[in-house]
Amino acid sequence: MRVLVTRPAGQAGEWVDGLRAAGLDAIALPLIGIEGPAHPAAVQAAWAGLAGYTMVMFVSPNAAAHFFALRPDGLAWPERVLAASPGPGTTTALQRLGVPAGLIVQPAPDAPQFDSEALWQAIAHRPWDGARVLIVRGTSGRDWFAARLAEQGASVELLAAYRRCAPRLDAPAASVLAAALADPGQHLWFFSSSEAVGHLAALAPDTPWARASALATHPRIADRARQQGFGRVVEARPSLAAVAACIQSFA
Repeated sequence: MRVLVTRPAGQAGEWVDGLRAAGLDAIALPLIGIEGPAHPAAVQAAWAGLAGYTMVMFVSPNAAAHFFALRPDGLAWPERVLAASPGPGTTTALQRLGVPAGLIVQPAPDAPQFDSEALWQAIAHRPWDGARVLIVRGTSGRDWFAARLAEQGASVELLAAYRRCAPRLDAPAASVLAAALADPGQHLWFFSSSEAVGHLAALAPDTPWARASALATHPRIADRARQQGFGRVVEARPSLAAVAACIQSFA
């Protein structure tokens, strides 16, 4: 089966390479477009006041990349300011961007999921009353994590560092999509976002999905794929090893 990696273009390539290294036939078909922020000045202002925060939480590698893309020249990550990550992908991105590993907080390596809930389990014991926390995300997102912090007395600010949008398929991507729709039994859709499922449905609105199969990295994403009508949906932890093993057993 050919595995269709639907992550945004900035992360899809790394997953394709990893799955191919595991002996799988994988190809990128990004179903989420990523654009810069509508208000870059707000991101630059956040950098100017970064030392005043107790913690900055990045919801994804894209959030980290776009936030750091607007970092003023010569400005390093402030000492004692924590950088929170919901999972290994974001952690790796932060380290590559120069955040000291000792300042990064993240879920336990054996957490069943890498998400806001798992991150909260890792940091809920800290004293948050009176803390200032900045959450760097897209133009929209879940407010669950912000609500937990606010309940503990933290002052929480939200910052849109990028915009998520529908994908714009070029000719090669359109060809990959057409092949998958024509032969669903030989393709496996790999979803790491519920939004990607919705964009796929919009790209192929009249498609009967009962013969199609999907792999999802979170129960919410799996539920969205089932609601869309996918005939077979499996779940795996969002790590390369877990996803590769799931695909191998699936095939």
